[in-house]
Amino acid sequence: MKILMVCLGNICRSPMAEGVMRYMIEKNQLQWKVDSCGTGSWHIGEAPDSRAQRTAKNFGVDISDLRARQFSQADFDEFDRIYVMDQSNYSNVLSMVRNEQDRLKVDLLLNASHPGKNMEVEDPWFDESLFIPVYKQIEQACNQIINAELGILNKF
Repeated sequence: MKILMVCLGNICRSPMAEGVMRYMIEKNQLQWKVDSCGTGSWHIGEAPDSRAQRTAKNFGVDISDLRARQFSQADFDEFDRIYVMDQSNYSNVLSMVRNEQDRLKVDLLLNASHPGKNMEVEDPWFDESLFIPVYKQIEQACNQIINAELGILNKF
């Protein structure tokens, strides 16, 4: 399984999601790959936001080694599932699909933990108080993705 997490700048939500998923993959000894990127180009090459790093670290997840990159059409070939954080990212990624197979790979992350509700992971960039709640939402969704793949169904 190859999973891509996508947000706007790839410095807050998607690196936290990559870190959480990477931690869970290692913990469950899965042979999966996870990466993250942004739909925008503003932060290419930058480390995650210090608040995202601090939040993840407080939960035992180190994301300091990650660097921002921009989503590209080649990601459709590289990844089995592409999870986006909000409707804007969803639209941006879908604008690049080449076929139905590409489109079927894309979903909102929180649909993993709240199926069919199309809930968004709020961007904590402008409100520092959102980093912990956002982290917990991401953690819940990532846990559900792994459980679903392993055949363990959880109700939230």
